[in-house]
Amino acid sequence: MHNIEAIPAFSDNYIWCMHDGENAIVVDPGDAAPVNAMLKNKGLQLKAVLITHHHHDHTGGIAELSASWPTLQVFGPDNNRIRGITHKLVEGDSLNIKYPSVKLKVMEIPGHTMDHIGYFNDELIFCGDTLFSAGCGRMFEGTPELFHASLQKIANLAGDTKVYCTHEYTQANVDFALHITPHNKALKEYAKWVAGTRSSGQITLPSTIKVQKDINPFLRCDDEQTRKSIESIMNLSATKPVEVFAALRACKDNF
Repeated sequence: MHNIEAIPAFSDNYIWCMHDGENAIVVDPGDAAPVNAMLKNKGLQLKAVLITHHHHDHTGGIAELSASWPTLQVFGPDNNRIRGITHKLVEGDSLNIKYPSVKLKVMEIPGHTMDHIGYFNDELIFCGDTLFSAGCGRMFEGTPELFHASLQKIANLAGDTKVYCTHEYTQANVDFALHITPHNKALKEYAKWVAGTRSSGQITLPSTIKVQKDINPFLRCDDEQTRKSIESIMNLSATKPVEVFAALRACKDNF
């Protein structure tokens, strides 16, 4: 397993850097400056960039990094709105990057945006803004049906799969999750850990699929407690998991 380190960017973004001590891959470089600073500090050669979706805070550094590293491979969704992609990817595609040596598969996970993809293998997933710890991304372009299905695809990965999302939203997401299911024991324990971790200035990521299935209301739309709670809070009837998801997302948008 390679080193995977978070490069903080903007107010709450993480640009993930996977490296073997010599060569590096970065995920969603919204800003080139902190990436170049880390590469210089650690003496790393940048070989590839992975893009999950078109939002500028995930793509803004592509041009500068490509100029600095002329042989750079830039992998991303098949979306012409993203400038600088050298390898356009769709569901089922595989990446076999030599340096650092890593094999990844591509999963289409629309909802936050329609072009959103994730990169995964048996050990990890880079899921961009689709799944967050204790939450999920805003539904800017998709539908509840699409977004719920995307989250279920991620949830079907092995429980020990590490989840690398791209924002430090965990504390706010935990606050909302406790609003929905205050009696969830696993969530209450996780909330204590998050509070302590953040108070000491530490990162809350990565998480795991198992932890998220235990604590994340957006992955628990078939849970009776979650359903009853959101029905009461939103004063509606939600008989299907996708209806629970839609209600949760609407509630979180105004929380």
